[in-house]
Amino acid sequence: MANSRFDRNRLSVKNLSERINQINIEQKKVPLTYQPRDLSDRDKNLIRATAVRIIKARKEKRSVILAFGAHTIKNGLGPLLIELISKGWVTHLATNGAGIIHDWEFAFQGQSGEDVRENVKNGQFGIWEETGRFINLALVAGAFEGLGYGESIGKMISAEGINIPDKIFLINEVRKNMECDPGYASSALDYYDTIKKHNLKAGLLGIPHPFKKYSIQCAAYDLSIPFTGHPMMGHDIIYTHPMNHGAAIGRTAINDFLSFANSVSNLEEGVYLSIGSAVMSPMVFEKSLSMAQNIEIQKGKHIDNHFIMVVDLAENEWDWNKKGEPAADNPAYYLRYCKTFSRMGGEMHYMSADNRDFLTELYHCLSEEKSE
Repeated sequence: MANSRFDRNRLSVKNLSERINQINIEQKKVPLTYQPRDLSDRDKNLIRATAVRIIKARKEKRSVILAFGAHTIKNGLGPLLIELISKGWVTHLATNGAGIIHDWEFAFQGQSGEDVRENVKNGQFGIWEETGRFINLALVAGAFEGLGYGESIGKMISAEGINIPDKIFLINEVRKNMECDPGYASSALDYYDTIKKHNLKAGLLGIPHPFKKYSIQCAAYDLSIPFTGHPMMGHDIIYTHPMNHGAAIGRTAINDFLSFANSVSNLEEGVYLSIGSAVMSPMVFEKSLSMAQNIEIQKGKHIDNHFIMVVDLAENEWDWNKKGEPAADNPAYYLRYCKTFSRMGGEMHYMSADNRDFLTELYHCLSEEKSE
């Protein structure tokens, strides 16, 4: 069976400098003064109501979680998200594996976004040295240090490098902890395996990030705000690189899932924003809320008064609040994010809007509410 697996060591991995990128963050960044273009009066009123709920939630020290898809990063909204966490309006950020990668590539080279159609045809899509090597190495290091997925990348960006431990130190850690802490020992062995296979030298591996001021992961790490990554195995371009390590991804991703669930457990009177995430956000939220409810019920309580705002581009004519869930023969039933969040209790709203319009208008509303 092992011989039937693809050997990534045979790949011709090219440097990022050889890749043509479609997005330059300094040109794409959305300024805080950006004025939304396509919002109706109804949309603006709903966004203002969302801002009021966020201000109330923060006064009561409740969670305000913002989960988003990769296009939020690609559309240049990093500086705005950094502002939201810097001002304390958002307490937790969450994205998928692609969001992690685009944010890192912007920090590393100021550019991201390759031509998928052309590069798949040329056998080169996603097969890039720096993205694969540095992100995977950061995850192996983060797994050993007990960090989360997004936290591991944020730390690398902030420090502009990774401290590689000595192999003898790691072997000693494995031997000392095999019985008392086998999980930690396993992560040390994974790190040893990576260092040995790829001939890494002990000491500081400097990795300059000249554009790190645009990185949400870096800002969140520096501010000690949870930024969690929720990847799916095989979905992201880092899986093409020979340094990719499944165990490290599993260790860091489960830490982030539990961090996310912990924030959800504080969602009574809190706010959940799901922006352009058709699968990741609804899927991790429903499991997290179920676990949080389990604990609350044991205490004789229940999470009921949470506010959910879901934003995506798809038009939706079904009124989920008044009509409930549509029948399975109705196309609206298959809008996963609406269907899932309509089942999550609390107060749920859906808005068809560009993420730039929604988030900039939300920022303006929060600024006005706070000043009043």
